[in-house]
Amino acid sequence: MKKLPFLLAACALSVSLIGTIQAKTPADQLIVGMSMNNLLSLDPAGATGNDVLEINANLYDSLVELDPNDTHTVLPGLAESWTITPDNKSITFKIRKGVKFHSGNVLTAEDAAWSLQRVLKLNLALASGWKSYGFTAQNVDKQIRAVDPQTLVIDLPEPADPKLIIYTLGTSVSSVILDSKKVMQHQKDGDMGRAWLTTNEAGSGPFALNDWRQKDVLLMSRFDGYWRGAPKLRRVVLRHMTESQTLRLMLERGDIDVANGMSVPDVEAMKKNQNVRVESVKRGTVYYVAVSVKDPKFADKRVRLAIRNLIDYDGINKTVMPNYGVLHQRPIQSGLPATLPNPGYKLDVPAARKLLAEAGFPNGFKTTIRVLSDPPFINIATNLQATLALGGIDASVIPGTGNQVYGAMRDRQFEIIVGRGGGGAEPHPHSSLRALVYNPDNSNEAKLTNFQGWRTSFISPEINSLIEKAVLEQDAKKQIAMYQDIQKLYDEQVGAIQPISQMVDTVVLQKDLRNFKSHPASTTRWRDVFKQR
Repeated sequence: MKKLPFLLAACALSVSLIGTIQAKTPADQLIVGMSMNNLLSLDPAGATGNDVLEINANLYDSLVELDPNDTHTVLPGLAESWTITPDNKSITFKIRKGVKFHSGNVLTAEDAAWSLQRVLKLNLALASGWKSYGFTAQNVDKQIRAVDPQTLVIDLPEPADPKLIIYTLGTSVSSVILDSKKVMQHQKDGDMGRAWLTTNEAGSGPFALNDWRQKDVLLMSRFDGYWRGAPKLRRVVLRHMTESQTLRLMLERGDIDVANGMSVPDVEAMKKNQNVRVESVKRGTVYYVAVSVKDPKFADKRVRLAIRNLIDYDGINKTVMPNYGVLHQRPIQSGLPATLPNPGYKLDVPAARKLLAEAGFPNGFKTTIRVLSDPPFINIATNLQATLALGGIDASVIPGTGNQVYGAMRDRQFEIIVGRGGGGAEPHPHSSLRALVYNPDNSNEAKLTNFQGWRTSFISPEINSLIEKAVLEQDAKKQIAMYQDIQKLYDEQVGAIQPISQMVDTVVLQKDLRNFKSHPASTTRWRDVFKQR
């Protein structure tokens, strides 16, 4: 990995907390303040979380992109065009010529096939979505293949909606195209470059990685050979900043251009600052309270229903979630024709106490809530802790990093988690249901770690069957009705994940920033961003 000299990096950061003179970031650099607590790996096959999506969307290219103004509109990327066979069983992509990776290697359909095959063969977190379509490490070489340097064919191993495949190609970090020759130069012990790609990249995107120091700084520089034309910015600097007050101070001083993850009071205060602007975009992911059905207490439907009645949905969304999320209580993201209205769950302590008594817990019980230490997660957890206490449940809050919190969830070693997840990037009900509800194999050996439903050990054969049938239904009205039936069943069966709010991503930008467009799928691209000064 190329290292930047210390003085150059220090100059790029251009940060001083002393003095009162209004600073300005360099005109050709984008300086972003953000929390990197959940940024654990850059490897597209195993990277999870929204932060790495945005980073890899700028280091790599994908076959297609979703229009940020209308995610139902699919735009060409590395694929100039694509065709779907009349039987919906195969998709053929024509790869554009003349694209080069950062290494100088020419990008071909062989690289595209290898990149997608690698995801299944490594079988890390991001393989789960592809496995839900029927792809496996054993069949992927046959199902995803390069016919010639400019032609990629994806044959669906099982009946599925091909639109979902295309949406996934445009939104999942697992779908970016890697420089196979470069990666395999760094293979060790058959890992297909996994160890190297944790902190390096092999892309063709508008920016190339210079350096990443975990929980410190990530530096990118412009790729002058980019096939769309060189970006306007010369460098992008991402700084690890977890304190909202620090982000606010740096914005006010002009020391950063973009702030992610600011607290509600600080965002509201910045709305009054004429030198910045606040932008929000609704994402498909949801904030939720999840319980482990592996725990005997929560295996009892009455206890899960009691927990549902001990969440202060209105209070959380009014006091904690402004600029972070909006009230949402369904497993399917809002805004889709199939999404039912919110069921109107409310904090109801008497009902919860009655249910707990019926379940054999008249005096409640002790439990734990795992949660990220960042806002708004920790704020939701403390609110939940207080309302659980009203029902007699003594909950200890255990804050931690993304690896500690979601690692425990992936290992199915938790009781309650306040988290954020779901599909939602693809504008299709199956995306959300696959991530939050679907659980085709509840065994520990299945290790369906990217399915939150599996993580919670909640399984409903009836719901699974409906999900599998709905995604294949070609009659739009019938499909909508089936997805609505799934939501009703999930409500009746009291699923282990209770959505409380749909994510709103709020960023605060310097006013001179142009063409910065937050993407609903977290794939915000910086290739056209510049500063008007």
